[in-house]
Amino acid sequence: MNVDWLPGNALTLLENGAEFFPALEAAIDGAGHEIFLETYIFADDETGHRVAAALRRAAARGVAVRLLVDGFGGREFVATLMDELVAAGVNVLIYRREMAAFSLQRHRLRRLHRKLAVIDGRIAFVGGINIISDYNHDDPSLITPRQDFSVRIEGPLLGPIHRTVTRVWEIVAWASFRRRARIADSPPVCPLPCGRVEAGFLIRDNIRHRHDIEDAYLVAIAAARREIILANAYFLPGRRFRQALLAAARRGVNVTLITQGWTDHPLQQRATRALYGQFLAGGVRIFEYHLSHLHAKVAVVDERWATVGSSNIDPFSLLLAREANVVVRDDAFAGDLHHRLRRVMKDGSREISAVDWQRGPRLQRLINWVAYGLVRLMIGLAGYGGRH
Repeated sequence: MNVDWLPGNALTLLENGAEFFPALEAAIDGAGHEIFLETYIFADDETGHRVAAALRRAAARGVAVRLLVDGFGGREFVATLMDELVAAGVNVLIYRREMAAFSLQRHRLRRLHRKLAVIDGRIAFVGGINIISDYNHDDPSLITPRQDFSVRIEGPLLGPIHRTVTRVWEIVAWASFRRRARIADSPPVCPLPCGRVEAGFLIRDNIRHRHDIEDAYLVAIAAARREIILANAYFLPGRRFRQALLAAARRGVNVTLITQGWTDHPLQQRATRALYGQFLAGGVRIFEYHLSHLHAKVAVVDERWATVGSSNIDPFSLLLAREANVVVRDDAFAGDLHHRLRRVMKDGSREISAVDWQRGPRLQRLINWVAYGLVRLMIGLAGYGGRH
């Protein structure tokens, strides 16, 4: 898989909601004719209300506002915020709306997990940040914001990003029998160069782009010569990915993984920890982030190549969900992300050493492998076990 690298972009790395949401709201408030917003979660909290208010303001001044929310991640949104946005003139579609509380149907795992926004075909946002507060109000002991990233984009990269949001909107409108929601005439977007950054836009779907994001990672890892830092919220790579990281470590590359220390999905965390022994024995360093939720899906290679997006390195993202990442070849951008990840490692993470891991309770390691087996079983029941 070859990345379609486009030069001439202006990219701004945004860390956490404190940087992302003001930039998103400003772009929405500056919209003149069209807004696309895709998200997995649109929470009924302070942040959700702020973004909803900005969308209502845009609709009130005649902007065509199109909001696409996943049916599983957005269940709260459907029950609380959707009706008032529709009443205000916002076009809302739900991706694979949840109709039953309990179902073993395979398609339930195929979610819209990407987080994209396109405003007037001139500004885009690509990353991992949902429309939800930075802070976890369910656990008052976590006073640090959720750790995540997004990218504000201007320039030629808007072309493929705009094409993918319009295409998915049309697919969902057609599948939902919402003819009025379809886009009558959306001219192609071809923004002029406005910066010096070379970047590409990658998606994962179940048709033509099944492995694009994973393959881009593998190409970058194979080319690494000095350092790889990979921060991932839900990290459960398949054999090819594991072997690529271990091969990089064997040839002298400093490979570092940043994973969750505090998690909202204990089963997945346990399954990830089942792989620690293999990585540590192979010379890979592992840091667990403990200050809050680690929700990032980012990586830096040799402080030259970087990626930011919605795709975890786990079978749910790489085999099932719709995802979107931006990949970047730029020293300044990659250096900025590298600096921020180093701070995450220094200020909020604990390194797991090979010695301490081997001395840990055997019962805990057994539980980890049971969790790994259960996750593999779930993927097998979904029909994707042989591909992971």
